Amino acid sequence: MKFGPVRLAEAVGATAAHSISAGGGTIRKGEILSAEDITRLAAAGLSEVVVARLDPDDVTEDEAARRIAAAIVGSGVEADTAFTGRVNVHATTAGVLVVDTQAVDRLNAVDEAITLATLSHYAAIEAGRMVATVKIIPFAVAGSALHAAIAAAGGPLVSVAPYKLGRIGFVQTMTPGLLPKVLDKTARVTAARVDAMGAMLLPERRVAHDTAATARAVAEARADGAELILVFGASAIADRRDVVPEAIERAGGRIIHFGMPVDPGNLLLIGDIEGVPVVGAPGCARSPKENGFDWILARLVAGLPVTRADIMRMGVGGLLMEITTRPQPRGEKPVPAHPPKIGGIVLAAGRSTRMGDANKLLEDIDGKPVVRHSVDALLEAGLAPVVVVTGHMTGAVEHALAGLPVSFVHNQAFAEGLSTSLRAGIAAMPASIDAAVVALGDMPRVTPTLVRALADAYDPLADRLVALPIVDGKRGNPVLWARRFFPDLATIQGDVGARHLLGMYSDFVVEVPADDGALLDVDTPETLAEARRKK
Repeated sequence: MKFGPVRLAEAVGATAAHSISAGGGTIRKGEILSAEDITRLAAAGLSEVVVARLDPDDVTEDEAARRIAAAIVGSGVEADTAFTGRVNVHATTAGVLVVDTQAVDRLNAVDEAITLATLSHYAAIEAGRMVATVKIIPFAVAGSALHAAIAAAGGPLVSVAPYKLGRIGFVQTMTPGLLPKVLDKTARVTAARVDAMGAMLLPERRVAHDTAATARAVAEARADGAELILVFGASAIADRRDVVPEAIERAGGRIIHFGMPVDPGNLLLIGDIEGVPVVGAPGCARSPKENGFDWILARLVAGLPVTRADIMRMGVGGLLMEITTRPQPRGEKPVPAHPPKIGGIVLAAGRSTRMGDANKLLEDIDGKPVVRHSVDALLEAGLAPVVVVTGHMTGAVEHALAGLPVSFVHNQAFAEGLSTSLRAGIAAMPASIDAAVVALGDMPRVTPTLVRALADAYDPLADRLVALPIVDGKRGNPVLWARRFFPDLATIQGDVGARHLLGMYSDFVVEVPADDGALLDVDTPETLAEARRKK
């Protein structure tokens, strides 16, 4: 192909190399220049134009892209119509993308004019998603280069393995300290995962966290016709001799591999019982966020084998995110650089709609406003700084706290719910703060002793990252959150708090015994009267 500027008289029949605006119209890049085009360009004062002319052996960009796309598409994908030297390839079914990565490299090495880009090998794909694109960079390529690229591909190298397994066994083990709602949430998250793949969970089995009970549950799931069995242990798998792997072997199976170079997801285990895959799920699989478990689950549901070698090749790209709960390195525990700095956040922006005309935060108890009781508890426990988030009746709330060493943050969006005040308070915490106690401004019977106990319970070296009060088995407020969780807290929407995060990160929660002041919030005239009766 010849490329460069030519005189207008020599440009008829050539391809415009760039878009040109002239004579009130535009000649687009890639158009074949006609005699009329040349007349318009001359009238506009141009004397030459940059064009491309094809050699006899050249293949136009659209035709070259079409031929390469036809050569590389496999099952489960289809190529679009070529346009401006590009052909996009889309999935026709949901499943797992399978790419011959070496063949892609060979094709791209043939000629700089020919390019093929794909999504990642083994990516989970929904129907209709673009999975690859062929792009011819110039306006044409030499026929010899085109033939060499097709030969380098060696046949179809992009396909989608459709999801094919439909019956997924589901086992969860229990210990006395594991809350049922954590198991319930795990069931919901797992059901959503497999539903997205067109599969379904068989009836769940919840059993004691011991080898015999887990082995029976796994065997029963297989007897029910499970094509894949997922086992969520009450505690993380620590060794091949732990409860879950020993249960798989006792049920007649074998362990294929334990551990994977994907974080989060390191503690995943994969086994097999006479052709039925069994996965010991890592703790991060209780969360809907992407983790290594998703990678393995998608492949297995698509019927693709997962070997030890497959897992050990996942390290590059296996660092998925800076997860909130990544533990400290094992071995000798590092000494903190300083005692933990713990701040306080008091949410005091609400409209008190259940109190009628009164603002509950300003009601008197023992000679001072409700909100001042809440703030005093944090200050007297030694927390600093203490940030008070205001919204409704800002001036009156600030006046009720006059003279106290606090800072105020006004939440203009307070009417949109509690989460907006939580975000405002988190954003106001200095970078030097290690954790914050989040308190409600309408809880006047929370004591400084309880707040101090929550602060003392915080221990990042022991993974005690969230501390909350417990009263006769009921969880109350306030709650201490490590800084690691601030990004999660900032994503909450609506008029809700952070209770769902407690289930998601249950391994990092420590419960602190408390009296019923940790359960009493002043929302109604009745609860106000109850608070006034308590001392």
